[in-house]
Amino acid sequence: MSAINKFSAIKPKAVRFSQESLVRISAAPEGQFPLMWEPAAEDLNLPNWARNNREWIQDELAKHGALLFRGFDVTSASQFAQFIRAISDELIEYGERSSPRTRIGNGVYTSTDHPPDQPIVLHNEQSYTLNWPMKICFFCVQAASQHGNTPIADSRKILKRLSPRIVERFREKKVMYVRNYGDGLGLPWQEVFQTENPREVETYCRQASIEFEWKENGHLRTFQVRPAVRTHPKTKEAVWFNHALFFNIYSLEASVRESLLSVVDAAEVPFNTFYGDGSPIELPVLDQIREAYQREQVSFPWREGDMLILDNMLVAHGREPFTGPRKIVVAMADPFVNCQDGVSNE
Repeated sequence: MSAINKFSAIKPKAVRFSQESLVRISAAPEGQFPLMWEPAAEDLNLPNWARNNREWIQDELAKHGALLFRGFDVTSASQFAQFIRAISDELIEYGERSSPRTRIGNGVYTSTDHPPDQPIVLHNEQSYTLNWPMKICFFCVQAASQHGNTPIADSRKILKRLSPRIVERFREKKVMYVRNYGDGLGLPWQEVFQTENPREVETYCRQASIEFEWKENGHLRTFQVRPAVRTHPKTKEAVWFNHALFFNIYSLEASVRESLLSVVDAAEVPFNTFYGDGSPIELPVLDQIREAYQREQVSFPWREGDMLILDNMLVAHGREPFTGPRKIVVAMADPFVNCQDGVSNE
């Protein structure tokens, strides 16, 4: 049985109750996740319970990387947001955007508005920034009629699967992200930076260690170099934490990539990645990274009302293609404040 199908075959085994016997925890087989939490009492006020048990939840999240809350009486995005606020210091507004999302409430957005027939490659949210969210949280409002699972993978195990030679090369060179905004393909810079003022964009880029250049017709290109491996601030473990594959043009399916390159030159694609010195990342290296993600990923079918909480540094996430209506909303919380790149980095 492949790893991606293991979760659907799991018959959870209850392993213990909370201190107040209000929540039941079920463990997947050893080496699998997420850890499942279900109500063991009727009329449980989830935000209040979570607030009272916040430290315990945080410790379990740091240990397992992914927690699935299933079967609780949460039916709306606002209730979901209340729960996330109960276990977090701060909900984050989506800045330095890389994908189209619709804001549906304070700190709550739709998941990526990406064509349903295309997969989303595994990645850690906003790993290309200096102030990424430590938590990314999903709530299933409506499950797809077919497929649409969310694969997740342990970033610690992904790192260990990569050859030492490749890891050392990325430690030394890091990753360069090149973005082109607008041009009818990528997001316009006005949406990415949430401003109509080019001077504000320039100020943000300087503060965020992003090089920039203005092209013809007011279009923008940016370059930023970030580590590929970082150290988790709580667990002190090294993790594979980057968008080296996700933003690389070769992460696209061949037909999509060929269609894109028939319209624009390779230098003008919305996203691409290189080693930090600007040299191309070799295709065999990208293939090994892709294989490491695939070997470690675990996928599960959504049920309406599910809430999946991920430690964004410990666990990567993606999306499988789907058919029929599907609505998953997302909240990002607890920014890692990295004033100067190099803090908690490898």
